[in-house]
Amino acid sequence: MMTKEKVFLICPVRDADKELTEKIKVYVESLEAQGYEVHWPKRDTEQVDPTGGLFVCNENYEAICAAGIIHVWYDESSGGSKFDIGIVYTRRKQGYKQKVVFANYDEAKKAFDESGLEKSHFKIVEELARGQ
Repeated sequence: MMTKEKVFLICPVRDADKELTEKIKVYVESLEAQGYEVHWPKRDTEQVDPTGGLFVCNENYEAICAAGIIHVWYDESSGGSKFDIGIVYTRRKQGYKQKVVFANYDEAKKAFDESGLEKSHFKIVEELARGQ
């Protein structure tokens, strides 16, 4: 039996509204229908964390390390996503070559262009996805 390729999805969790969560759910289901094993933090990382976030960070770190592919649903307001992007960036600097896929590039690019920001984790995700 072939092992399913593991994907970690970096995306908003804590402050994601129902509409965004539903869009992400459809995206996850699409990946799973293609045969991927997806770690979606909203569903697969226990979000009740008496440590104030350390448990969530550790769980996501382990799942990121276990994944062969990282998908990023980018939202500038998601602090947790930025933390996870930092993990992927650091691993890349250490020589790990996980493929990075920008899940919502067109939407995120439009938001970035309209934001007037010069610096953003958006640019980091762009570079990670480009630097395969």
